[in-house]
Amino acid sequence: MKSFHALKLIDRFQVFFEKLGIDYPMMRRILEIKLIMDGRRVPTIMNNASKKKSEKKEKNNFFRSLWLYALMGVLMVPFIIMENNYIFQMSIVFGILIFMVMTSLISDFSSVFLDIRDKNIIFSKPVSSKTYGMAKTIHVLIYMFYITISLTGIPLMVSLVKHGVLFFSIFLFEIILMDLFIVTLTALLYLLILRFFDGEKLKDVINYVQIILSITITVGYQLIGRLFGIMDLNFIFQPRWWQYFVIPVWFGAPFELFIQNNYNSHYVAFSALAILASIISIMAYIRLMPVFERYLQKLSNNSGKGKGLRSRSFIQRMNQIICRDREERIFFGFASAMINNEREFKLKVYPSLGFSLIFPFIFIFNQLQYRGFGEIASGKSYFNIYFCALLLPTVIMMMKYSGKYTGAWIYHVLPIEKKVSIYKGTIKAILIRLLLPVYVIECLLFTGIFGIRIFWDLIVVFLNIILFAVICFKVLKKSLPFSEPFEAVRQSQGLTMLPLMLVLGLLGGVHFAFTLFDAGIYIWLVTLIVANIIVWKKAFVNIYDF
Repeated sequence: MKSFHALKLIDRFQVFFEKLGIDYPMMRRILEIKLIMDGRRVPTIMNNASKKKSEKKEKNNFFRSLWLYALMGVLMVPFIIMENNYIFQMSIVFGILIFMVMTSLISDFSSVFLDIRDKNIIFSKPVSSKTYGMAKTIHVLIYMFYITISLTGIPLMVSLVKHGVLFFSIFLFEIILMDLFIVTLTALLYLLILRFFDGEKLKDVINYVQIILSITITVGYQLIGRLFGIMDLNFIFQPRWWQYFVIPVWFGAPFELFIQNNYNSHYVAFSALAILASIISIMAYIRLMPVFERYLQKLSNNSGKGKGLRSRSFIQRMNQIICRDREERIFFGFASAMINNEREFKLKVYPSLGFSLIFPFIFIFNQLQYRGFGEIASGKSYFNIYFCALLLPTVIMMMKYSGKYTGAWIYHVLPIEKKVSIYKGTIKAILIRLLLPVYVIECLLFTGIFGIRIFWDLIVVFLNIILFAVICFKVLKKSLPFSEPFEAVRQSQGLTMLPLMLVLGLLGGVHFAFTLFDAGIYIWLVTLIVANIIVWKKAFVNIYDF
């Protein structure tokens, strides 16, 4: 079998695992098989058949995306090279790190935590729940390590050169603690959910937790910058009771404590929290690991009763209104059912719903530092609502993936007259099932802030977003909906997202320009209606993937 460097490193801790009651040889064999299977997924995600012959090495495609994380890690360098503001700069750095690592864990590795497909095979052998659970956790930690080291590799080197060995050592030690804390805290959160819910209901609750956790992380990241007052361009830390709930501050405090020798009681408490919270969470997870694996069996209970009858009735009415022909209605219904029922799809897409909900308000919240609420409410900050469309590129890119992708043969045997109906029905389902609920909530809240005067602007924004959805579809690589495995997400077109964001900004900028003169909003409204009619007719012509 192939030898993995990660396993050689883990071998050094064999005695530690055995003291925890883990069957180390068995855990190592499970890990080895999982890592080999990860590598063998590569041929299935290569869309170009000509590449399949050349891709003979068992190389996980995951590693090809790590350079993007390294690029994002460069953003932390300016904070690292600052001097004498360690509590400020390192709280910001760990805020960015926790944000990036936690969202990667939520979007990419929750399915690993919740996977029960291999249990029937493994538990037919003499394998304990604790051993299996630890193997699964280490499997996640290995990939989390690669993501983290990609993010922090450059900042770590810069910290060594700029601040010396002590700073570097504290930084590295806390990065390890942070990863352990994030993974175990996420697992314990899932355990709490598993304790009270069952079957299909559990799957829905987990998806809602993804959204709540995404919002919490985003809001917490925004709070970090408000922990400090600025006086004469110096950042002054002002202790408050609520700062004990802001995790990045825990990891920023040890730098003040051990490098600046600042023994303020708050710094001591924050440093203690960083270490103790990580250790306690790890110990609790190890102790509860068999319980966690036992509760995971609830995921195999699909005996959920018919749910969401009102929701389905609404979707059916919208289907009749916005879909013009029978084939389009069929694929609208099919896509709507897939979006609603496929758990893995929701695990990867729902966190972006949380970001879309909260981002418009974050930018308004930022303005409160230098503008009064009344001034904001009378201005044009309602244009921040365009940020709710941030989910569209991700969702439209993800619409071609499914855990049931092997069923895509149905497209080739059905007597479909208009192939474009597949795409049009799917995109309309995305707009109704995912975008519309987010946008309605945003509209209600924005109307409460800015008043009824923005009614026509909200209509224009929605028309712009519908137009933006078609532009995303045209720009992104196309495949039949739900026809590719989720492993192929590693080859996603991440670099295409930035130009699409610029397109969204351009649409918002044109909208803003038309508000600067009388009747401009109505002219742009009529123009958008005509543009949408034309684009929806022309954009799907000559698109075939059969």
